[in-house]
Amino acid sequence: MNDNFITYEFPLNERIRVFIRLEQLFIQFEHHTQGKTTADKRAALIIFFDIIAIFKRNDLKSETIKEIERHVNILNKIAVTSNENVDTIKLQGILTKLGEMSQQLYAMNGKVGTHLSENDLFQSIMQRSAIPGGTCSFDLPEFHYWLSQDEPTRIKDLNLWSQPFMAVFSAIRIILDFIRSSCHVTQEVAQAGFFQLTLDTSLPNQLIIVTLDRMQPYFVEISGGKHRCAIRFMNPPQNTQRPAQSSENVSFSLGCCIF
Repeated sequence: MNDNFITYEFPLNERIRVFIRLEQLFIQFEHHTQGKTTADKRAALIIFFDIIAIFKRNDLKSETIKEIERHVNILNKIAVTSNENVDTIKLQGILTKLGEMSQQLYAMNGKVGTHLSENDLFQSIMQRSAIPGGTCSFDLPEFHYWLSQDEPTRIKDLNLWSQPFMAVFSAIRIILDFIRSSCHVTQEVAQAGFFQLTLDTSLPNQLIIVTLDRMQPYFVEISGGKHRCAIRFMNPPQNTQRPAQSSENVSFSLGCCIF
């Protein structure tokens, strides 16, 4: 990631929207899992509970398998073409990796996370965490004891609890990488802070990416659907004022991901 730029993403279907939300949570979960303080381990678990909530609302194993199959179909069509610009060895390697991931997900029995229902400690932590400040030592002494254990013990348990979820996320991460790498990038100008993008509905549009120089004093609002998107460059609020659309012309990079 280039620190000189800020990137805003706008998913064009609900499946990718959920994947990106999960990606954000897993990045935070991995960060706090690697941290060695008690606060890190508490934060990792709070974030993990959000991950579990998303999995409960969505059949993410099936959704991920469907997305893998969609990518495999696209790549197979590319593989049968005689395009000299296609690296066939790399392409076959990607297809093999996707196939292995699909098999791994198919091999996972039942709903992701059912193993946690058998762990009394984890269930106690999750239930008490719904209460503000509800995991103090006098509320949950067993959790307090767990937090005082050595780092290998805590990491072992976190890995055990999260492993099935991480298996799904490994596939999601590759899918999102594929989608982002398929971006066609153009340089655009938003007149008076506004740009309307009309999408080619014959293409499988997945994601809109707007990249802005960090020195430009705007944040980006993106709205729309599968036919068109509106991109607005907003001035941050000053004191009690509300954000307002810029009256200036704004240069930016626009990426349309169609993989």
